[in-house]
Amino acid sequence: MSNLGFGLIGSGFMGRAHAIALRVVGTVFDDITAPRCVSLADRDAKSADAAARELGFERATADWRQLLDDPAIDVIDICTPNYLHYEMSRAALQAGKHVYCEKPLTLDVAEAEVLAGLAQASGKVHAVGLNYTTNPLIVTAREMLKAGEIGEPVSFSGRYFEDYMASPEVPFSWRCERKYAGAGALADLGSHLINMVHYLLGRPSRLLGDIRTVIRTRVEARTGKRRAVENEDIARAFLELESGIPATLEISRVATGKKCGLTFDIVGTRGALSFDQERMNELRVYSAGQRTGRAGFTTVLAGPEHGDYARFCPAPGHGLGINDLKIIEVHRLIRAIDGAAPFDPDFTEGLRVQRVMRAIEQSAADRQWVALNW
Repeated sequence: MSNLGFGLIGSGFMGRAHAIALRVVGTVFDDITAPRCVSLADRDAKSADAAARELGFERATADWRQLLDDPAIDVIDICTPNYLHYEMSRAALQAGKHVYCEKPLTLDVAEAEVLAGLAQASGKVHAVGLNYTTNPLIVTAREMLKAGEIGEPVSFSGRYFEDYMASPEVPFSWRCERKYAGAGALADLGSHLINMVHYLLGRPSRLLGDIRTVIRTRVEARTGKRRAVENEDIARAFLELESGIPATLEISRVATGKKCGLTFDIVGTRGALSFDQERMNELRVYSAGQRTGRAGFTTVLAGPEHGDYARFCPAPGHGLGINDLKIIEVHRLIRAIDGAAPFDPDFTEGLRVQRVMRAIEQSAADRQWVALNW
């Protein structure tokens, strides 16, 4: 087992979540050697020094490229705004490092194709931080689908609603600008929902998409000027999966009242599954053939019989949190580097997600169905 050294780029919300996972994973999982938090890179020396001290890294730098030449670093961990993912991931792969990059993988399909190709040729482990599928109950849902416990799947209906940009008073930021964010709600939220469909039921063969920008201008805090929002607040799509199953997706960053509203319903010929990320320790299951007047969904509470949950708590119903999913993700990454099992979702899945996002935007522009040729 490897005593892997990590170099983290970025110490914001996701950087902090990754740092917590790196510091804790060796305590939660005893089948790995705890990783070393070697160096943290941030936008300037002051920020980097402060974050390194707070998050437990040995040293800090304002130049992320120093991590590439550091022989103590085995993994480059990228938690930066979207537009930096391509350059940093490419440089890390070329430097012979394993790469752990937050979603979305890149700004567009062309960049994702380059990274997926480089990653496959490198022989290194490459991971995308689409962590919701690490939830032990989502793993259970997939096992139930594969085992035919709800019969043949008939349909998938998924949503990812949040309200972090619901107010017109939220200022203009890099998330509103194509050259920095790429797509809007699609990239930030939709990437997770698309990956969820792929994980549970497979890829789409064609789709019909629609996108809308609800709040068209926002005030830039730095200048006080009003600027046009360049990407979408809402995205919707009808999908036909390769299996023939119909699916619907709805994504919004302006859904007032929703905080982490990733939900889905899967209907089968003998039952149904329902999940809501805001209640991430519950999976609702319906089984056909129940007594008249007694039929209804059963709520399955997460417990130690659900895979990785047992590593955190020996009792059911106590629940995991979002940072626990990151710990599971880091564990899988380290295991993959140790050769135990391939990591999924990797850069190839990151490319697949990017292709679906592009198809939704293309369909919205052309007002017609778009085929996905995998």
